[in-house]
Amino acid sequence: MMTRITTLMTSNQILSEINSSESALSNTEEELSSGLTINQPSDNPYGAALAVQLNGQLSQLNDYNNNITDGQAWTSTATSALNSIQQQVQLAQELVTKAGNGDMSASDLSDIGEEINQIVSSIQSTANAQYDGQYVFSGTSTSTAPYDSSGNYQGSTSMVTRQIGPNANVTVSVNLSDALGTSSTTGLLSTLSNIATQLTTDSGTSALNTTDLTDLQTGLNSLSSLQTQLGATTSQMTMASSTLSDMQTSVTSDLSNDTEANMATTETTYSNEEAAFEAALKAGASIVQSSLMDFLSSN
Repeated sequence: MMTRITTLMTSNQILSEINSSESALSNTEEELSSGLTINQPSDNPYGAALAVQLNGQLSQLNDYNNNITDGQAWTSTATSALNSIQQQVQLAQELVTKAGNGDMSASDLSDIGEEINQIVSSIQSTANAQYDGQYVFSGTSTSTAPYDSSGNYQGSTSMVTRQIGPNANVTVSVNLSDALGTSSTTGLLSTLSNIATQLTTDSGTSALNTTDLTDLQTGLNSLSSLQTQLGATTSQMTMASSTLSDMQTSVTSDLSNDTEANMATTETTYSNEEAAFEAALKAGASIVQSSLMDFLSSN
């Protein structure tokens, strides 16, 4: 059985080809305009799903990196404060050594005692250091100043942590009260307060060159231990930051390969499709015109 090709069938075929060429040209034009091969999920369902996954990974990596930046600023603030406290304790240590020589008057000893009292107040003030409105030595009680004016510790012993990777957390705070204690119990604040009392009340200096200096050195060792903890945490975050940077570069590259158009190739494709579209229009116009003439002639 023979199939008769009618004028209508020919016209429909030509129109379909013209529409197809126009659609391809429009898609390529959109790629050129946006620089993306995927402008809606229907362009490439698999590629669109992959882009969602890669964007999710990149967002998570950015969050980890932000946590590292925050953690580094936190430990930097704490490290600076500890350095200041160490320097003040070392000054007190020098004053105690000087006072223990035995050749100073009661008035001079009292003056040193007052200076040490000032050091105690300064240490308490430094211990209340803040980063971004949060007290860095209060543990998780970041809105509460760790030390009040009487030298009492008011913070928490629970440590502040930051997540810097999948199942990877670091502790960015240290328990300063381990070294300072309070002014009325044990630790550096108590040691310094007792020394100041000895000197200002002329209650004897026999302990200055023995237990007092020993206790001060023990406190300095505790401060050094806290510095070591912060240094280890900072190094860990620095290494994690480098790893995250490499991962971000890799994921960004994968995302680019998945969604971004090769502009040189796309421009070539656009030129070819534009030529094909124009050719289809010309061919369609010629064929439709001939069909119309044939129809008129037969009538």
